[in-house]
Amino acid sequence: MAQKDDITTSLYETYESFKESALNKRRIKHTQIQPLIGLLKNDPRFTVTKVGTSIEGRDLALISIGSGPTDVFLWSQMHGNEPTATQAIFDILNFFKSDAFTSEKEEILNNLTIHFLPMLNPDGAEVFKRHNTLGIDINRDALRLQSPEGRTLKRVRDSLEADFGFNLHDQSTYYNAERTEKPATISYLAPAYDYEKEINESRGNAMKVIVFMNNIIQKYAPGQVGRYNDDFEPRAFGDNIQKWGTSTILIESGGYPNDIEKQEIRKLNYVSILSAIYTIAKENYKEISLSEYEKIPENDRKLFDLKILGATYHLLGKSYILDLGINQVEVDKEGNNDYWYSSRIIDQGDLSTYYGYETFNAEGYTIEPGKVYPEIMNSSAEALEKAAELLNSGYTYIRVKNIPSEALNSPLPLHQISLEYELPEFRLGINKNPTFLLRKDGELKYAVINGFLIDLGRDNNSLMFHWGSKNAMIYR
Repeated sequence: MAQKDDITTSLYETYESFKESALNKRRIKHTQIQPLIGLLKNDPRFTVTKVGTSIEGRDLALISIGSGPTDVFLWSQMHGNEPTATQAIFDILNFFKSDAFTSEKEEILNNLTIHFLPMLNPDGAEVFKRHNTLGIDINRDALRLQSPEGRTLKRVRDSLEADFGFNLHDQSTYYNAERTEKPATISYLAPAYDYEKEINESRGNAMKVIVFMNNIIQKYAPGQVGRYNDDFEPRAFGDNIQKWGTSTILIESGGYPNDIEKQEIRKLNYVSILSAIYTIAKENYKEISLSEYEKIPENDRKLFDLKILGATYHLLGKSYILDLGINQVEVDKEGNNDYWYSSRIIDQGDLSTYYGYETFNAEGYTIEPGKVYPEIMNSSAEALEKAAELLNSGYTYIRVKNIPSEALNSPLPLHQISLEYELPEFRLGINKNPTFLLRKDGELKYAVINGFLIDLGRDNNSLMFHWGSKNAMIYR
């Protein structure tokens, strides 16, 4: 454990030296990783092999380093919109390219041969979608092997007869560690290889490495680890790779507060995976008790981006107390390099068993609709200097004469509506856009605009600064 703490702390503290700066956003493309792979081809320490192509003809590369007898195989982004570990892989490759950690790397590379297959689904990554171009989930193609990407994964695993496999994914940011308000920042699974969920030596080794990694994550994200249900899925690659004799470790990157681009989670991937590789090389994972695996809390899915607690809502002449669960839903822009928000009410009522990344206690506050500002504006820029004033006066919509046809969203904390748009009657409901005001003791205190909570006590400069990269909607 002392050795684990030593290398883990050092890896965490020196991370910025190895972080691959060319990859700093979630929506990464195949073209961005090709120059990085190209550099490795010229480094004699690495072997880079083209092992297949995607349906649309994008190359799949296997990057190998080390000369040890134990083969460790890591593959990422079999779901195109799950890129966190792909970024971490290139951070890890930078670690092996560097002159640092000489003795640790020597021990790793003398005992292990490590193989990386980053971005297994580059066609899905191109459009930031889960499925491949055939429209299937590659992770459910282990039996039929209809996808060239799945066939490549199977062929590489079989050719290596890998001892350990790291199946690297992203999960929804709305997972939490069971019965806690903490997000499941990292979730693990040692997949079952049969319906009886038997534990042989191979699966047991995967469980032990997971316990080791959990102990690492607890240091930097305490309580923010979950464990997936291990029901056997006969179509899944993870379950089958476990069945084929590779100790398989599923890692899912979830959510972390104020980490929209998942860069802190990327760092945790880097630290925990490298530390796990080190313990595999030293074989000290074998000392870990299997019973510790079951102590990791199971994954649950009870998180919202914003939870409004106990607000008063008037409907048809009566008053009700409601909790609201709101998610800030991302919508990709053309080219799938960026996104905007179109938020939704996901649930309402008694949400006492749910949690929020942000929770606002609205007891004593009354929900009321926002108004349309009566003056017509030529552009949203006219409202820029008085957004706070308008919100404090109860206006949440501005009518704009010239809304550019290419505009997808309003950069202000005010919705823009066209001259012809008729605002519907205000009523809260599932899948509706969450926009309303919160009044207490006769005064407007807060606004919720497109699912984002705004303190109306801010001046305009402070309001716009905190609004930042958020957006309101455009209704034409």
